Amino acid sequence: MSVEYAIIIKNKTRLETLIERFNTKAQAKFYIEHSGGDFSDYEKEDENFHHSLSTVQRNLSTILKNKIVERSFLPSFIFNDKQVIITVGQDGLVANTAKYVGQIPIVAVNPDQERFDGVLLPFNVNNFLEAVDKVINNKYHSKLTSFAEATLNDGQRLLAFNDLFIGAASHVSARYQLTFNNKTEEQSSSGIIVSTQAGSTGWLSSIFNMSFGISKFMEKGGSKKKLARLDDDQLMFAVREPFASKRTQIETTAGFIGGQSKLIIQSLMPNNGLIFSDGIETDFLKFNSGSIATIGIAQEKANLVTL
Repeated sequence: MSVEYAIIIKNKTRLETLIERFNTKAQAKFYIEHSGGDFSDYEKEDENFHHSLSTVQRNLSTILKNKIVERSFLPSFIFNDKQVIITVGQDGLVANTAKYVGQIPIVAVNPDQERFDGVLLPFNVNNFLEAVDKVINNKYHSKLTSFAEATLNDGQRLLAFNDLFIGAASHVSARYQLTFNNKTEEQSSSGIIVSTQAGSTGWLSSIFNMSFGISKFMEKGGSKKKLARLDDDQLMFAVREPFASKRTQIETTAGFIGGQSKLIIQSLMPNNGLIFSDGIETDFLKFNSGSIATIGIAQEKANLVTL
C-alpha cells in the first residue's frame, strides 16, 4: 500500500504539564523557583522541543500531508497502513506508540540530542526526511521488535514494548505465587519487572545499576551502566526486593523467558494488584486474588525504521 499521510506523535513537555497544573506559566515559575528548582531548564527544554517539532512538520509538509496527535489520544486513534508514523520525543514515546500502530513503519526522531540518550531514536530533525522518503518508496531498512505479553485467565491481554510491571498499586508489598521452569514459590516483593530487548536499557538496567551499586560495598565494582544483553526473542524478569519469610521464598528472582517458556504469576492480593506496561500506570490490568497472568513473547511486532 502506498503512503498517503504522516502522523506525528508528540507528548507534552514538562513545562506544558506544569502550566496545566498551575494554570499559568508565571505561577509555575513561582512554584519551581521557590522550591529551589531551575525554571530556565524547563523553558530551554520546551523551546528546543517546539523548535524541533516545527522543523519536522515544516520539512515533512514538503513531501507529505501530516497531522499531529498527542500521545494521550493513541488508544482511540485509528491508524491504517497508508500512513507513516513519526515520533518526536523521548524513547518512551516510541514504546507508547508501537503498541497501537501494528507494523506501520515508525520513524523515531530525537528532538534534543544533548538532553536525551535516544537509544530508540536513530533520527534527528536533519536526517529524518530521508527516512520518510525511503518509507514512501518502500526502500527503507527496519527492525521488527518483539513485545512482551501478559494474558490473564479471564482473557484480558496487555502488550509491552519495553517492560511489564506486575505488583501492587501502592508501596505496600506485592503478594503472589510465581511459577517458572516447573518450580513454584510464594513471594512477597516490590513487584516484578519483565523486560524486552528494547526495554533492557531502561527500567531493567536500573535494577542492575542498583544491584551493582550495592555490591560495591561487598566487592570492587565498576561505575559504568550495567544492563542485560537480550535477544529480540527473549524477555527477562527480575523480582524487585524479594523478602524471605516463613511463607515467602527468594529462590526464583530472575530468569529468561523465550520460546515455549512462560512465567506464570497468581495474585494473592485481595485488592490494589495491577499489571501495567511501559511506565504508563493508566494502561493497566487489575491483578487481584483469583487472577493468573501468563507472561511470554507476543505474536505482534513493532516496525522501527533504522538508518
